[in-house]
Amino acid sequence: MHLPPSAFGGLVGAVLLLETPESFFERLVPFLVLFATGVFAWGSFRRTSAGRTHLSPAGAAVSQFVIAVYGGYFGGGIGMLMLAALTLAGLPVRQASATKNVLAAVMNASAVVIFAFSRDVHWDAALAVAAGSVIGGQAGAWLMLRVSDRKLRLGVVAVGILLTLGLFIRAY
Repeated sequence: MHLPPSAFGGLVGAVLLLETPESFFERLVPFLVLFATGVFAWGSFRRTSAGRTHLSPAGAAVSQFVIAVYGGYFGGGIGMLMLAALTLAGLPVRQASATKNVLAAVMNASAVVIFAFSRDVHWDAALAVAAGSVIGGQAGAWLMLRVSDRKLRLGVVAVGILLTLGLFIRAY
């Protein structure tokens, strides 16, 4: 599982976020979500023959570190990126989904360590997002058991496209 790259990447991303001007972040967000959606779509629908993987264990670890930096910095679309990397490493989408939840928890926990000591954090908003994340995670787990892999992948890509369009409209 790549727990150390997730933890260290989350820390690095959090520090980068706190040092980045807000205007830069706002203009970067649509591109980050577009990238995450594209990588997930590519990893989900461009597969070679069964049993072959695209990423070696070392490649998967490096990918997870980069994704964790992105996650500590932004977080939006992180699930798509991790699903893409994990499916490229050869995990079936359901196993990749469970694994990404563990890796995301580690990455987010390490980023929270940095944010907890920052005066820039709006804790009321953070608590609302945390509550929404718990509810969304439970709903996602419920759906994971009831929706086919193909429909699940199509749904993730559709949400990513809609989110990307909305973010571009808002930012530009």
